[in-house]
Formats: sequence, C-alpha cells, structure tokens
Amino acid sequence: MAENKGILVYGELAGGKLASITTELLGCGRKLADDLKEDLSCLLVSDTVGEASKEAIAFGADRVYTVEDASLKQYQADSYMQVAEKLAKELSPRAILMGQTSIGRDLAPRLAFRLGVDLATDCLELSIDPEAKLLMRTRPVYGGNAQATFSSELMPQITTVRTKAMSPMERDDSRKGEVIPTKVEIDASKIRTKIVETIKEEVAGIKLEDAPVIVTGGRGVGGPEPFKTTLKELADILHGAVGATRPPADNGWVPSAMHIGLTGKIVAPDIYIAVAVSGASQHVAGCSGSKNIIAINKDPEANIFKEAKFGVVGKYEEVVPAFTNKLKEILAG
Repeated sequence: MAENKGILVYGELAGGKLASITTELLGCGRKLADDLKEDLSCLLVSDTVGEASKEAIAFGADRVYTVEDASLKQYQADSYMQVAEKLAKELSPRAILMGQTSIGRDLAPRLAFRLGVDLATDCLELSIDPEAKLLMRTRPVYGGNAQATFSSELMPQITTVRTKAMSPMERDDSRKGEVIPTKVEIDASKIRTKIVETIKEEVAGIKLEDAPVIVTGGRGVGGPEPFKTTLKELADILHGAVGATRPPADNGWVPSAMHIGLTGKIVAPDIYIAVAVSGASQHVAGCSGSKNIIAINKDPEANIFKEAKFGVVGKYEEVVPAFTNKLKEILAG
C-alpha cells in the first residue's frame, strides 16, 4: 500500500469560482504541507471546473485534480462519493480537509466510513505534530464550552473545518502548479436519489456566513420589528448582516435562515454584536469563533457577558440607537 503523503483539500465551487471556504482550506493546507515538507493538492468536482483550477493554484495548491462529468453538476452524495473515494485511494494523502458546510457535513462521514478511518468535524485549529507528523485537530466540545485536540494514526486523517476559522493566502497568479484532469466513471446505478427541483433561498444583502460584522437579536428584543429597524440600521452602517438566536426563529419573528447556533448557522465574523441575547450554550456554540463579541443586555448576570470581549449593561432600545448615531457621526466626520 502506498505511503500516505501530502494534504488534500476537497474544494467546493460557487458560481464557477472557488467558494470562500475552499480558499480558507487552501491557506490552512499550505501551512500544514509546508510544515510537513510535502505537497498540497486540491480536488475540484463539477460538470465544468473551468478557471477555478488555476484559481486554486493561485491560492496555494501545488496540484489540482479536476473531475468533470454531467452528473456532477449538482451535489448528490452518491455521485460525489464515488469521486472522493476513488481519489482518496489513488492519492493516499496524509490528511483530507473539507469545509464544515452542507456538502462537507454530508460527505466527510461517508468517506471516513468507506476508508475505515475516523473523522474530526467543525475544527477551529489544525497543526502538525513535528515528531509523529500527525494532524492535530482542535474542535469545540460540550456545546462549545471547551475545546479538545484529537489525533489519529489511521490515515488519511479526515477533517471538516469551520468557515472563517482559517485565513486564505494572498492570491498570487504567478504561482506555478499542475492541473491534472482526472476521469472517474460514475456508476449511475449507485445514485439512489434524484433532484426534482432546486429552490434558491433569496437573501437580501450580505450572507451571514460571509458577513464581517453580524448584529444578532435574541428573545429580549421582544418581537419581529427591531430586526427590521433598530438592528438592521446598525448592521447596514457596519456593512454587516442581521442574525437571530433560536427563539426569534422559532416564534416566526425572522426566517429560520437567520438562526445562529448549534442547530442553525455557525459563524465567525470579525465583530459579533449580541443584542438582548442571554448567551445559552446552544447559541454560543454558533458564534464562539467570532474574533470580537460585543454584548448589549440589561441583565448584568447574562451568560453572554462571559463570552464577550466588550459589554454594555443597559436597555438595547437606548444603547443601540445611541451607538448607531455615534457611528454615523464618526463616519460623517
């Protein structure tokens, strides 16, 4: 059996270009590969990969394996699994990195089972043990209240990485690399599902996952109106997006797509402003990767203050408009 060497990034495409999670994985993978003094490869799967292969090289890949087939136009586990399994066995990488996305969460456990290895999901940090040359994977545990580091001698070590947890390299179009078109015969008889219809979620403004600033409202805002007015005005000034904890989503105040938490979206913006948010562990698990958490709550004992870098004790109806007006003054000046 071939020796396991190198790092393989399972890339995702969005609108014919590399998805942001893929550039983040390539940035992380580049550092890991350099520490190992081994190569970084990227696998791109679609009906048409196009210029995304060159983009992957510009963001750090040494080799890009492209698999194109009409049946791969839309993600289906049974077809994509055939590609992932075949390439993993042929390339024998030391580690496989995927995004903690809808695709990664679905494909990674299937691939780990097929290969007979373990899986670490939703990782926040990755590093290489210099002596054992094993991938050290740090992820939140106990609902985000602690972090644990895992490693395994079973290879390849498969890992999904939380969005925004890693930083991409600066794009360098002068980088040299190899694009390797790869043929995988997709067995249609193994595809057990059929996509009947695709409904695109309409999102106004910046997507939560991509927003550098998120203003989130909790049950304490009292109803749906503040999400459209007070919170939105602050988010707009900061070129950010509005999110919500689970109660507002459950109560129908906001669409479920705005729910941030363990059972909602996992985000990691530069600034996370929690307005009238109590700080339940389920919600904190969804935003703990934020670089700076600012809490605004009238309850000085609210758990969110334990997670926040900055906090204001007061009624959000007074604090948020005052904060918004001050920002307007600063930006106008």
